[in-house]
Amino acid sequence: MSSARTVSIRSGRHLEMALEQWTAQLGRENVILDPAALRGAETATFGTSVTVPAIVRPGNREEVQQVLRIANEWRIPVYPVSGGCNWGYGSRVPGASGCVLLDLGRMNRILDFSEDLAYITVEPGVTQQQVYAFLQERKSGLWIDATGASPQASLVGNAVERGFGHTPYGDHFSHVCGMEVVLPNGEVLETGFSRFEGSRTGPLHRWGVGAYLDGLFTQSNLGVVTRMSIWLMPAPEYFQAYFFSCDSAEGLAPIVEALRPLRLSGTLRSTVHIANDYKVLSGLQQYPWEEAEGRTPLPEEVMKRLRKQLHFGAWNASGGLYGTRAQVAEARRLLRRALSGKVNKLQFLDQRKLRMAGRFSGLYRMLTGWDLSRALELVRPLFGLLQGVPTDQPLASTYWRKRFPPPAAMDPDQDGCGLLWCSPVTPADGAQAEELVALAGETLLQYGFEPAISLTMITERSLACVISITYDRHVPGEDEKASACHGELLRRLSDAGFHSYRMTSQSSAGLQPSPGYDGVLRSLKRSLDPNQILAPGRYLPPE
Repeated sequence: MSSARTVSIRSGRHLEMALEQWTAQLGRENVILDPAALRGAETATFGTSVTVPAIVRPGNREEVQQVLRIANEWRIPVYPVSGGCNWGYGSRVPGASGCVLLDLGRMNRILDFSEDLAYITVEPGVTQQQVYAFLQERKSGLWIDATGASPQASLVGNAVERGFGHTPYGDHFSHVCGMEVVLPNGEVLETGFSRFEGSRTGPLHRWGVGAYLDGLFTQSNLGVVTRMSIWLMPAPEYFQAYFFSCDSAEGLAPIVEALRPLRLSGTLRSTVHIANDYKVLSGLQQYPWEEAEGRTPLPEEVMKRLRKQLHFGAWNASGGLYGTRAQVAEARRLLRRALSGKVNKLQFLDQRKLRMAGRFSGLYRMLTGWDLSRALELVRPLFGLLQGVPTDQPLASTYWRKRFPPPAAMDPDQDGCGLLWCSPVTPADGAQAEELVALAGETLLQYGFEPAISLTMITERSLACVISITYDRHVPGEDEKASACHGELLRRLSDAGFHSYRMTSQSSAGLQPSPGYDGVLRSLKRSLDPNQILAPGRYLPPE
């Protein structure tokens, strides 16, 4: 018998023994071996060949500890997920074959909450919708910062991926602290002041004392986060959304140059989302197959007609103004002045105007020159997101090239939606933002995809760009073409100095080598996870 066959048999026996012990610890209903469920865990919004032999579902921290101890005993790799709504970056699919999926969805308790100190402490299975409902039931004056991923997306999952949202609390990892982490050997680590028994400030003061360790457990495979405190935003006295558009394809650089000083000065406190025409159109409707006469990518003349017909620009942006009525009025004045001559339309929208737009869209267009009637389906959920209201409306854009409309219960993985996200970061500099966009647009069009691009001013000094490769997985050859496009895009962007802030579960191996950085992480990995059982290959290719 060959040595490879011997290893395979031994590995199979080890898995059987681990499954038997996990079943004893978690109960048979929480060790999933059903083939259909396993196929679902192996399915993402792009082609993968990863296999998942089992799913285990612990219900508390102690059970996570037991799962990892058993994994170590039998050398079985495990891959943790929170909500599994990581669409575009890998969904629930592990980074390597043979990993047992460690599904933390049952850990869905809200553990602590303070209205006065504006924080909530949650487990990884707690969803955006759950916290929103929790706050609504209490008539709380606090908001969460929501993403457009899904109301069922995990708050912890997005924070450990260093994701972002829409309000002044949009940079999620900047607003968390007091983490509880189960290390690969089953030991527990608490960060910040939470590590001291009886501490009064674990959820309140990020740094604690001594070395700051929280960042080690984001975008890494060094531990499983089982608890996190998240700061909530006090609802302002007044909120107003703003929307603007620019008809010129060359309008991006002047817009960025106008917005950056407003972010640096604190006039604009929240993230600002800037989207090109492809991004906006995919949010408004599906691919216009009839107008395009079946051609892909979308012909330029069709896009020009649709921009005029649906009243959006080559560049479009949105954001929120928060504060007292006087503060919002002053921010509005400064924003209007900064954008003068650089945009074609600038509108401010509060709840009263939004109601008016819905009831009297014709009159509203006559008064303002802006037709909201076709865009209300997009504007209402975005208006809510700017106030921390979760929505699944942006998820409909994953069905862009599908030949059937998005169902009521959207599931991009199972519906064959093709989506690969590439997320480079650029300085908040107009010329450099234009350079990145040109490079991305050229690459996607070369492969036959529409370059749907958004740039988000998360901080005062940088823009996170999200480039969507959106397609229909049921069309033969599209998976392979999208994968090739994504790989080429990553290479070209990194060669130009635009590195991604977030990677798919399958593309971490493509990270450029950084000997000093990689060496430290490998030393930590060997120390904390000598058997390499936790998420092998995640953000650090295995040795």
